[in-house]
Amino acid sequence: MPITNCNTADGVLITHPDLVNLYGCSIGPGSRVGPFVEIQKNCVIGARCKISSHSFLCEGVTLQDGVFVGHGVIFTNDRYPQSTNDDGSVQRDGDWTCEPTLVGHGAAIGSNATIVCGVTIGRGALIGAGAVVTRDVPDFAVVAGVPARIIGDARDRRQQHQELAETEAAS
Repeated sequence: MPITNCNTADGVLITHPDLVNLYGCSIGPGSRVGPFVEIQKNCVIGARCKISSHSFLCEGVTLQDGVFVGHGVIFTNDRYPQSTNDDGSVQRDGDWTCEPTLVGHGAAIGSNATIVCGVTIGRGALIGAGAVVTRDVPDFAVVAGVPARIIGDARDRRQQHQELAETEAAS
C-alpha cells in the first residue's frame, strides 16, 4: 500500500509502512500510525497522536494534538452518500459535499467507534468502544452507545484512576 504525497513531520512513526495507505495528508511530529490504517487526502493529524490498526480517516478529518484513535475506528465525510448522480453518472470529486470533522486536543476514541461527519469532539473527550457519534461531543464528556450519549465526565475518571494508582503504589 502506498504512502503518497504526505507531509510527515520529524519523529512520525509508521510501524509498518508497507501495510498502510496514506495519501495527501499531514501528520504532526511524534505521531504514530499502526498497520492497516488509511488516511486520505486533506486529513490533518496533529502532534503526538496515536492511530491504532485498522482505522480509517477519510478526507476532511482533523485530529488536534494528543488524540488517541483506537483499533478499527471509522470516520465518515458524506452525510448522504450515493454512488451516482441524478443523471446516472458515477460520482466524482466535486459531485458531493465533504463535511469536516474535528477531534479536539487530547480526546480518545475507543475501538470500533464510528464518527459521523460534521461533528466536533471536544478537548479531552472520551468516546466509548463501539459508540456511534452522531452529534457534537462537549469538552471532557464521556460518551457511549448507539447513538452516543453523555454518561460522564472524563476529568472524574482521570481523578479516580490517579487515586487508584496512588493507593496501589502506597501498598
